[in-house]
Amino acid sequence: MVLGLGTVPLTSVAHARREAKRKLPRSIYWYTEAGTELRRTVRANRDGFKEIGLQARILDSHEPRKLSTTVLGREISMPLITTPAGFIRIAHPDGELGVARAAEAAGTAVGLGILSSYSIETITANASDVWFQLYMLGGREGSAVAIERAKAAGCRVLIITVDFAALSGGQDYQRGHPGVPDTVDLPTALKYAPEMITRPLWALNFLKGGVDLVFPNAPGNANLTASQVGAGIMAHPPTWDDIVWARKQWDGPFVVKGITSIDDARRAVDEGVDAISVSNHGGNSLDGSPATIRVLPEIVDAVGDNLEVLLDGGVRRGSDVVKAVALGAKAVMVGRPYIWALAAGGEQGVRQILEVYRQGIAGTLTLLGCPSVEDLNPSHLRLPPGFNP
Repeated sequence: MVLGLGTVPLTSVAHARREAKRKLPRSIYWYTEAGTELRRTVRANRDGFKEIGLQARILDSHEPRKLSTTVLGREISMPLITTPAGFIRIAHPDGELGVARAAEAAGTAVGLGILSSYSIETITANASDVWFQLYMLGGREGSAVAIERAKAAGCRVLIITVDFAALSGGQDYQRGHPGVPDTVDLPTALKYAPEMITRPLWALNFLKGGVDLVFPNAPGNANLTASQVGAGIMAHPPTWDDIVWARKQWDGPFVVKGITSIDDARRAVDEGVDAISVSNHGGNSLDGSPATIRVLPEIVDAVGDNLEVLLDGGVRRGSDVVKAVALGAKAVMVGRPYIWALAAGGEQGVRQILEVYRQGIAGTLTLLGCPSVEDLNPSHLRLPPGFNP
C-alpha cells in the first residue's frame, strides 16, 4: 500500500513549487530544482521570458480561442507537452504513470524517459501519444533494444537527448545534502533520517517502496542504481553518426533535443530529423549557455521551414507558452512545473497544473485579440532592443 501525499488546488506553477518544497525532503526538493554550477542558465531561461512584453488588443472579439495545434502530424489540445524526466517517482509514487494519465486527460502528448520507474508498456496502455526519450545506455546495442521495445509498445515519437554528455561542474545547491538515494533500504533511510523526520508521509512511502527507483526500461538491467545510470549515460554520449544510425532504426517522427546553435539545427535538417527541441537541459548541462527563448528566433529563421521547432526551459506560465509560439515554436515542453505539481498532489496535481497552463494560454490569447495559437506571430510581442543571446 502506498500512502498518498495529499492534494491541493494548485493555482500556479509558483504555488506547485511551494507545495513541493513543503512536502519533499530538502535533498529531494533540491534535486527537482537542479541546475549546474551557479545556476546561471536556469535563471536565464526564466528571465528571458520576463523581458518579452505582450501587445494587448482588448477591443477585438472575445470569442473562445482555439488552443489546439498539430505537432509532428497529430493534433494536441494546446501547444504544451510534458517533457521526459528521470527519477520523478522520487517526488511521488504516481510517478510517470500519473503524468501520463494527466497528459492524456488534458489531450496532449507525454514524454517518457528511458529512466522511467514504470515500464514503456504501462505508459502506452494509459496514454495515446507517447514520446519516448532515448539515452544511449549500452551504446548502439542497448539503444537498438530500447528502440525496438518502444516501437512494439506503440510509442509514436522518438526523442534523443544530446546535451547531457558531461557535467560542466559541481552543483552548488547540493552541498551538504545527500542527493537522490540509490536504494530503498534501512541504511539509506538512516542517512536521510534528519530530513525524513520533518516529512513523515514521504518517509513512509520511501520505506514501503512507494518511491523506489527502478528502471524497467533500461536495456538489460532494471536493477541499476541512480548513480550507475548517470555514469552509463555519460559513457555513451551521442554523436552525429549516432543520430544518423538512430534515424534509420526509427520510421516515425524523430526529435533531437538539446539544440541551441544554428549550425547544429542545420545539421539536424541535413540528417533527416523531423523536429528539434531548443533546449539547454533546463540549465542542467553547460552553465552559462544562453536562454532558450533568446536563441529560438534565430534558429526558427534558419531552419523553421525544414523541420518543426520545439522549446523547453523556463516556461512557467501560459503567457510564456504564447511568447514561445509567437517566436516560432510549434509547442513547448515543460519539466520542473509538472514535477513540482506531482510532488504536491500526484496525478491530480499534474492535471491541475496543466489546466493552469491552458487557462493562461486562453486568457493571453483573448487579451492579445488573437483567435488561435496558430495565428500567433512576433507582432503580438514587444521585444526589447537587442533581444538575442
